Amino acid sequence: MREKLAFANDEEKIEMLNLLCAFEFVHEAFIISTCNRVEIVLATRDNFSSYHAILGLMAQKSDLNFYELKSLAIRYDDEEAVGHIFSVVSSLDSLVIGESQITGQVKEAFMLSHHNKTAGSKLNRMISYAVKCAAEVRNVTNISQNPISIASVAVAQAYHVLGETMAGMTAVVVGAGEMGVLATKHLLRAGCDVVILGRDLEKVELVAHTLGENVKADTMDKLEKYLNRYRLLFSATAAKEVLITQNMIENETLPRLWFDMAIPRDIEDIDIEKTTLYRIDDLRSISQTNHALREEQAVRAAEIVEQYKDDFYTWLRTLSIEPVIKQMREHVSEVINKELKRAIKKGFVPSDAEENMRKMSEQMFNHFLHEPTQNLRQSSKEEKNANCIESIKKMFNINTDNIDVKQYKNDHHTKGYSA
Repeated sequence: MREKLAFANDEEKIEMLNLLCAFEFVHEAFIISTCNRVEIVLATRDNFSSYHAILGLMAQKSDLNFYELKSLAIRYDDEEAVGHIFSVVSSLDSLVIGESQITGQVKEAFMLSHHNKTAGSKLNRMISYAVKCAAEVRNVTNISQNPISIASVAVAQAYHVLGETMAGMTAVVVGAGEMGVLATKHLLRAGCDVVILGRDLEKVELVAHTLGENVKADTMDKLEKYLNRYRLLFSATAAKEVLITQNMIENETLPRLWFDMAIPRDIEDIDIEKTTLYRIDDLRSISQTNHALREEQAVRAAEIVEQYKDDFYTWLRTLSIEPVIKQMREHVSEVINKELKRAIKKGFVPSDAEENMRKMSEQMFNHFLHEPTQNLRQSSKEEKNANCIESIKKMFNINTDNIDVKQYKNDHHTKGYSA
């Protein structure tokens, strides 16, 4: 399912972003699509409608049944959504907890949408806070020290299965990208010789040369030869279709241990008794089982995420009330000017007393509005009073949609990630 839902390139993401933001209830959006997740993040005024719009568009894109997708999709709203994004950017929801790659991936996802004009200030505020949260997690915990890669988990599992016999074996690594290189390094430490396969022989030979004399390079068209010669195989390419199929296997009696570290998958389902295949989700469960210390640090990190989420929402609510209060006072000023002109015109107030009357009127209204505005600021910090602010806006006919809220930020909120 994840393969069917994944976005193959930026063009596909932009097409979906444009469709989403065409709905009048969607303000902004961005899409995170990695080997481990497909997530769509929205700023919206209607969670229910947005959720079903996403399901409809994703069902259409993937040819999956709408109701099947709905039964399996995970939905986060409002504060829960913010907490989730903070966890994702802090690498607490990653395939391997503590890896830092996801922070950059989320920032890139936001920037793609920002350049497409389908994401702006609303989601930028959240990303800014999320990046600061991730930095705090890295500083306070040691969760990102010596990060465990999925490649290292795969090689460790191979060693767990094969034991000392693994030393001296030849492993085939399909793909000369970051994951393939990592897998090769771990295999070399385990005492293996390695053959790396890639599409560009010159590039693969350069990679092999940097890794040492125990690494050989070859092209993908020799794949079938190598998987029928050696037992160990690790695959991590960016191919959109499967590269390795069951009909490529000639000798079914050769015991094989294969690791597919790619999404979409590189290896189709294999139904051969002596072939064992581990996929991304198998490696995830192994990783989570074997690293209790990292999980312990994750608990502390989760507390930091929760605090940042609360701080973000408190700030966001406080921020939302300031334009309301400002417009209330502007309305008062307009009323004073209007009524003073009328009073002077009618002769109720001499024109030379206009300035004094204006000052007195402003002081009276300021005194009258002081307690309500203080109460509004206090109420804005509490989640249960969110509807109260909307009611005030309707009551006083206040529209803050086009207000630049940056003018209300405190200094410490101007730091961090900005578009």
